Amino acid sequence: MTVVVGYRAGKVGLSGLHLGVRAARTLGTSLTVATIVPKPWLTPSLARVDAEYEQWAEHLAANSEEEARHHLRDLADGIEIVYVHRAHRSVSGGLVEVVGEVGAEILVLGSLPSTSLGHVVVGSTTGWLLHSSPVPVAVSPGGYSADAGRLTRLTCAYSATPESVDVVRWCFQHAGRFGIPVRVITFAVRGRAMYPPEVGLHAEDSILAAWTAQARENLDKLRTDGVVGEDVGLQVVSGNDWSQALESVDWQDGEILALGTSPRGDIARVFLGSRATKIVRHSPVPVLVLPG
Repeated sequence: MTVVVGYRAGKVGLSGLHLGVRAARTLGTSLTVATIVPKPWLTPSLARVDAEYEQWAEHLAANSEEEARHHLRDLADGIEIVYVHRAHRSVSGGLVEVVGEVGAEILVLGSLPSTSLGHVVVGSTTGWLLHSSPVPVAVSPGGYSADAGRLTRLTCAYSATPESVDVVRWCFQHAGRFGIPVRVITFAVRGRAMYPPEVGLHAEDSILAAWTAQARENLDKLRTDGVVGEDVGLQVVSGNDWSQALESVDWQDGEILALGTSPRGDIARVFLGSRATKIVRHSPVPVLVLPG
């Protein structure tokens, strides 16, 4: 088993390397840094063009490996690191191939270089992988730093519905593999106003309060049904929007937020609902998306 982190010079932020190191150190396994270079859809007819393209692709791969080595020199002390590169028509498809070839346990991706600090920005490649990766995908927020540490706690995002109880079980399985404690949080978000101004906020407040109370009951049921133990923290976090709700959580250094999703087609593939997508985009800590 290994942790695969996708990296490409000038394209993917360094935050992914930091999260990859932290995951590999926590799991006690190796790190595979994968660079996917573009492969043309059509074979060039001129030999000169073909040679120039091959030279450019090799330079890109070498550049990415050199840059990754430089940043990992001190950060990944004691971790075995393997560097691979593949030519593929899509970055996402190439990463899935590498994941299968090396038997990856987790695929790690960084937010885009333009991402503001403490936020996750999902590009087209990450978006495709979040829906189609055969293994859990971890995404780091912009500016994420490992400081050579380990993951310290897994927070399980629980939608407080009967069908999502399995999500909690999956979270505990992965936390057990990491060797870290778990807490379970349900987010209660007001969202956009649904009533005309003359009605006031009373109706919205009532709905939010009712949902919060129901969420607490469902969380308590996890304990009474034996899904979680007495030592597991259960919490309902509310906010006027997703950003406020996520930012109000008491996150600790080394925390990762896990989301369970619904199966789509192949059981190893996932489907991100609207709630999960919003949580991913507003999370100030790395997010781990578990296949259904």
